Amino acid sequence: MTENMVGLTFREATRADVPAIVAMLADDMLGRQRERLADPLPDSYYTAFDAIAADPNNVLLVVCRGHDVVGTLQLTLTPSLSHRGSLRGTIESVRTTSAVRGQGVGSALVRYAIEAARQRGCAMVQLSSDKRRGDAKRFYERLGFRASHEGMKLALDEQTRRTSDGD
Repeated sequence: MTENMVGLTFREATRADVPAIVAMLADDMLGRQRERLADPLPDSYYTAFDAIAADPNNVLLVVCRGHDVVGTLQLTLTPSLSHRGSLRGTIESVRTTSAVRGQGVGSALVRYAIEAARQRGCAMVQLSSDKRRGDAKRFYERLGFRASHEGMKLALDEQTRRTSDGD
């Protein structure tokens, strides 16, 4: 657990954080189409969490203000033969609660993940963002990311095809 920006604590997510994380994932126009925010949550979310937590190349991070989870992202480390066999970090599913948007929490979280990737030996950090998220693109550009590649996705089942036109 690490404290950074005043009042913010960064740590790896626990199973108890899953409902708060799913609520953040569902809290936008695209997430409402993709996620199933129910009480109780579908078991698939916990199965996915368990797989992420068991994989040393994946880190699900949360940022807390006090005891409240106010942001999340997933950092995946991928060994690669390209770039002289370098390790790369991929940041995905960056979200903050609507109550803290615009307060620097998301920036602090992404910077924390970049430093975590650097400390684990990554030569680069990459991410993708849905083209419909213009604000997100500007957010990442302010953090130094550049649109250097064109990303593509292929949905492998009907459910995913209907809901995954994004990240």
